[in-house]
Amino acid sequence: RDQRKNAAASYHSGFIMSKPTVVFVLGGPGCGKGTQCSYIVANYGFVHLSAGELLRAEMKSGSKHGAMIAEMIEAGKIVPSEVTVTLLQKAMEQSKSKRFLIDGFPRNAENNDAWTKQMIEKVQLAFVLQLHCSEETMLGRLMHRSETSGRTDDNIASIKKRFATFNTETKPVLESYDKLGKLKTLNAEGTIESVSAGVKQLFDGLQL
Repeated sequence: RDQRKNAAASYHSGFIMSKPTVVFVLGGPGCGKGTQCSYIVANYGFVHLSAGELLRAEMKSGSKHGAMIAEMIEAGKIVPSEVTVTLLQKAMEQSKSKRFLIDGFPRNAENNDAWTKQMIEKVQLAFVLQLHCSEETMLGRLMHRSETSGRTDDNIASIKKRFATFNTETKPVLESYDKLGKLKTLNAEGTIESVSAGVKQLFDGLQL
């Protein structure tokens, strides 16, 4: 009987350990998410998934799903969170990796609810990384980026709207993860190297 118990416990432990590890990376526009995600990918073997990029790729794929997403966006409608979560799940299942950085998601309570409903039992959420920066610093970075990015939303009016959206919709999600003891906040005001040093400290301590 003890042997059977031990075997069951070992199997259960192995199943839990086999779950993919996920880290959410959140922060205001211009806080340096892309730069730090590149650092984590290069140094810790994570696969970087961007919800926005997955939606754009699905639209270009010519699939029925992609056509539906394109129609919704063209009509000014918000793509349901369940669709975004399904694309994230599909990308994880198609990857050989067991370590994923999910950038810019969950952006709001609806995103988070859909993720919890579909994925909470399927992955191990290590923590939520918040890169914290003042709006003044982020605005300066984005205006500098606008000189070469070609992005239509890199203008002062659009940037201020994005700040407001982050404050009203994403901050409450961060606060909910803080209450769960899952939020890790890094000061992202400094140089790329100083922020990367803080990231290194966090990820060196991650048991994978």
